[in-house]
Amino acid sequence: MTDLLIAPPPGTPACGPPVRDPDSGWVVTRHADVCAVLTDPAFQVPVADAGPAGTLAWLRSTVSRFSAPQRHPDRRAIGVAVLAALDPDELRTAAARLTHQVLDGAGDRLEVMSALARRGPLRVLAIRLGLADPDAAVPAVTAVAAAWHPGAEGPRIAAADRAVTALLAMLPPSAPDVAANRLGLLVQACDATAGLIGAAVRHGLGTPPAVSTAALLAEVLRLDPPVRGTRRVATASVRLAGRHLAAGDPVLLRFDAANRDPAVVADPDRLLPGRTGLPVTFGAGPRGCPGERHALALAGGVVEVLRHRCRLVPGPADHEPHPLLRVPTRLEVEVR
Repeated sequence: MTDLLIAPPPGTPACGPPVRDPDSGWVVTRHADVCAVLTDPAFQVPVADAGPAGTLAWLRSTVSRFSAPQRHPDRRAIGVAVLAALDPDELRTAAARLTHQVLDGAGDRLEVMSALARRGPLRVLAIRLGLADPDAAVPAVTAVAAAWHPGAEGPRIAAADRAVTALLAMLPPSAPDVAANRLGLLVQACDATAGLIGAAVRHGLGTPPAVSTAALLAEVLRLDPPVRGTRRVATASVRLAGRHLAAGDPVLLRFDAANRDPAVVADPDRLLPGRTGLPVTFGAGPRGCPGERHALALAGGVVEVLRHRCRLVPGPADHEPHPLLRVPTRLEVEVR
């Protein structure tokens, strides 16, 4: 099972020059073009609107992820400092230990997404970020993540507002920017880490032990990324791959397409752990994900144990409805 063909997930666009979509604005699919946008200061992340303190809107407007360029460096530095105090190897060990504990009490079968993928990494991270009640933090972070991206409906926003209030009460006293960016690390890890674990379980439990879990995760990130794309806005008139973009034009970068770009990846639909180069899923440039090593460590601790102790139960591969996230709803394994 080291030489599988994995078709592009439904909705993955083909690689080609930037095209204008009536709903998304400019859609960018080629690897070189995606990297160019990520590293060009003429393209910026859409800034979140502010809101009352302690609400979802306040959290989104205060984290570095959705901050304006002049606020982003200081807020990003908060998250980088927090992550610098966390040892990825220790995170991996803790996630593996928790996975063993869950499997030991699971009986013959386990539903991975609810029992592990959505709980284990968040609990491990919440403990190390100093939240007073890690078990209560997990559903609270999940509620915030469910309304994190634009388009969430009123009930989800209300639930997220309550969850933000609860999470802030669990944190040690700190300045608002510090508290927000600590919580932002948890929210950013929620769906992305769960989706990566789910994809690795779907595609990789049968890979031989000689294939390292790190190599497996890198290839799964390329072929079935949990974050399928990200948005930018052109802040000035600019040319991209022969196209003219006006100031204010929205841009959608499709990681799922860029990761299969035949110009940079040979045989792009084939699962071949150990390829050189990294997928673009974690971004690049000044907005690249600062927690890449930590996310891979948390997912790796879970997946490593599952590879040794479990076998995937065949079944439908449904995913949660979201235009830019890909997270399985249910994956069952047999415990050996």
